[in-house]
Amino acid sequence: MSTPQHWQKSSFSGGGDGNACVELASADAYIRLRESDEPGVELTTAPATLKQLLRAIKDGER
Repeated sequence: MSTPQHWQKSSFSGGGDGNACVELASADAYIRLRESDEPGVELTTAPATLKQLLRAIKDGER
């Protein structure tokens, strides 16, 4: 799997210089997620799986 070239910060992280934010990047056919204060720890998932997770969160599922 290739290394992401560009990490995008979540719009919910605010505009400050703090490290409390979620970042996403695409690599090959996958999406990678990390917290900016721990950039060495990454989660890798398929776009469809991430979409299902976000939809469940928005719908309040447990």
